Amino acid sequence: MGALGRYLTWAGTGVAALAASTAAYNLATVRTVTRQASGVIEPVTVCVPARDEAHRLPHLIADLRAQTGVPRLRVLILDDASTDGTYEAARTAIGDDDRFTVLRSAAHPAPGWTGKAAACARLAARADAAALVFVDADVRLAPHAIAAVVTELRRRGAGLVSAWPVQEAGSGREHLLQPLLAWSWASTLPVGPANHSLRPSTAVACGQFLAVDAEAYRAGGGHVGVAASATEDLDLARALRRAGHRTALVMAGPAARTRMYIGATGLADGYTRWLWSAYGGRLDTGAAVGVLAVLAYWVPPLAAVFGRGRTRRAGLLGYLAAVVSRILARATETRQAPARTDLISALAHPVAVGGYLTLWARSHRRHRAGRLRWKQRPLVAPDDAVVRHA
Repeated sequence: MGALGRYLTWAGTGVAALAASTAAYNLATVRTVTRQASGVIEPVTVCVPARDEAHRLPHLIADLRAQTGVPRLRVLILDDASTDGTYEAARTAIGDDDRFTVLRSAAHPAPGWTGKAAACARLAARADAAALVFVDADVRLAPHAIAAVVTELRRRGAGLVSAWPVQEAGSGREHLLQPLLAWSWASTLPVGPANHSLRPSTAVACGQFLAVDAEAYRAGGGHVGVAASATEDLDLARALRRAGHRTALVMAGPAARTRMYIGATGLADGYTRWLWSAYGGRLDTGAAVGVLAVLAYWVPPLAAVFGRGRTRRAGLLGYLAAVVSRILARATETRQAPARTDLISALAHPVAVGGYLTLWARSHRRHRAGRLRWKQRPLVAPDDAVVRHA
């Protein structure tokens, strides 16, 4: 390798080392929600949007029925025009538990709305508690989960707390790519300072399991304000920050887990649905991030294989830094020592980055062609008019 190759190798190794340092800082400092001895006295409403979730929703309902420390719990579930018997499955799972209400919608979202934003807005409009908790139907909760996340919300005095669930994987491709979700922020953003900031650009949120203060939610516009967003959770957090309310990312740890996408096809379709919106939806910014990813996570391993002397050693150092950053990010998410599958997928990190870049390009192509769909529905275009009702 020539002088340019040596320079690029050292530059990429420097970026990978910085990512590993950031991941180490987050592992040491990011807070995990904990079981509370005293419980939550205030009324809490849990909102569950569900479309075609007949097989997974009953498991979440069982978890919600088993919650402890929330004596004034209410649960609202919206069957969002499902085609698989979600409503009937929910009613059966609920039994005679009068804390639960199942709503049913036969209509598709109004123009300018994504399905999830519309469902969440309808649920929030029916909630009368000061604390709202949004939970996806594919999430599994420990008995202390709701009390823990609401306590964290109040302890911080925040407008929104996102409790990041442990992302489970089944297939090989899931093990390869799914950990990138947490790694993407754990290796780039010092979460502690970001949690104390009102800058929208440093907000991180996961809509799978988040708690919001109802007043702050309304002040930020709620889901009405993010009606057309492909990443309504992140944009909701940004909106609350713009309204002057802090948001925080914490780890759910053993309190919550989920298998977000199932199988190679489900994973590809799931990420294709929203990756176009990363980096503000800008193709040039996303391309610049892609070039940086290639520099940090492809150049060093290539130098480790094909380089010589100091360049090879620098490449090996960069590759190891990337592997370490991924292992540390996974440990931050799970709060456990990495499993064997985590270690194997970390060693394949350059392949995972390539897979991510492929999905990002695929998402942009389909978005530009207007061919994005999710759960048999077309997704709204970014320039669609937002209709101010759900």
